[in-house]
Amino acid sequence: MRVPLLIVAVATAALLAGCTAPTPTPEPSSSGSPAPKPGDGVLRIGTLFPATGAAAYIGPAQAAGAALAVADVNAAGGVLGAPVELVARDSGEASGSTLETSFADLVAADVDVVVGPSSSLLAARAIPLAAKAGITVISPAATFPSLTQAEDDGYFFRTIPAYGHQGLALGQVLSESGPAKVALLYIDDEFGRALAPTLLEGLEAKGSSLVLSQPIPAGTTDLSLVIDALKQSAPDAVVLGSTYASVDTTKALITAVIGAGYGGSKLWLTTQNTGDYSQALPAGTLKDVNGIIEGYPADDAFIARLKTVDAGLTAFRYAAEAYDAVILAALAAQQGGDRGSAVAQNLVDVSVGGLKCGSYEECLAPLLAGEDIDYDGVSGPLNFTPQGDISPAYYGLYTYDGENRFVFGRGVLAG
Repeated sequence: MRVPLLIVAVATAALLAGCTAPTPTPEPSSSGSPAPKPGDGVLRIGTLFPATGAAAYIGPAQAAGAALAVADVNAAGGVLGAPVELVARDSGEASGSTLETSFADLVAADVDVVVGPSSSLLAARAIPLAAKAGITVISPAATFPSLTQAEDDGYFFRTIPAYGHQGLALGQVLSESGPAKVALLYIDDEFGRALAPTLLEGLEAKGSSLVLSQPIPAGTTDLSLVIDALKQSAPDAVVLGSTYASVDTTKALITAVIGAGYGGSKLWLTTQNTGDYSQALPAGTLKDVNGIIEGYPADDAFIARLKTVDAGLTAFRYAAEAYDAVILAALAAQQGGDRGSAVAQNLVDVSVGGLKCGSYEECLAPLLAGEDIDYDGVSGPLNFTPQGDISPAYYGLYTYDGENRFVFGRGVLAG
């Protein structure tokens, strides 16, 4: 679980109590001027996105988002009157040690903040390195539930919602036409156990009910008892909670649930199993089935801006979250100082409450005037909780076509 930053125990204790700690008023120096803010006056941001390995295809969009944000910050005057510096390194993949080598490079480069890594497994490995070095880490893509409780000394944040948070979004969407009876079938792992309580909460908040919450042991091949329980619960909709790591079980579940009469618009896939099944299932199997994916699907205006950084971009997932991570880090450094610990101590404050502002330039003037600000970014409101998660959060809703490919329909803000 998150433990206090030792440098400013009082401020972090306020965060852990569930409220945003106020920025301390600078003590006047003997000359009557405000005391200098912690740091060397230059905000250095490192990035850890995948440039090699199986996930390398998602790296360029995040790199472009971070670079675009730095350009916007510097165009507005930088942080503490100096340009922000950007240092990019490869995160690699979980099977290798590139993450540790790259993080050591960033420490040697004297970075204050790291944006990345994208992988939850790599984020878990980066957290102790960050805490030891006093570097704030903001991931735009790591969603593992367990990261919320990581022993991070208050240095880990993410601009993407934790996996379990989607239950609040599903509860909201499934209740749009009135109270609904919903069944949840989930693999009994950390993902499923994180989703079940939030789905219940989201449904009950809208007057709906969870009529079945059925855990399924990983590796289960006989689903007959699960399907019997599903039929007896007689739901209006069925949610399947599983991950890409359990793809065989997921395909078996999909087939069994559809065979029981709960296909088409009655079936919902979740953020770790909404994917392309065009080669995995017979054509038409998922026609009209729904899916949900966390994060902001970049609009045309943002895509055009990203392409000013990298004209060759063809995929844009997590670019907005990477952009907002940089902007939030810059605002926190402007408010409290560029040292990594100071950024961590001010991130919640610049994201929650206060005057709404939607860009670094728009936020800068009131911040310099001593006003409390609340940055709402291109990926959503981005209100950090004391644990470093965001709530509410933005989700894309998808519908499958006749070729078992998911097609974006609309977005929803939930939480």
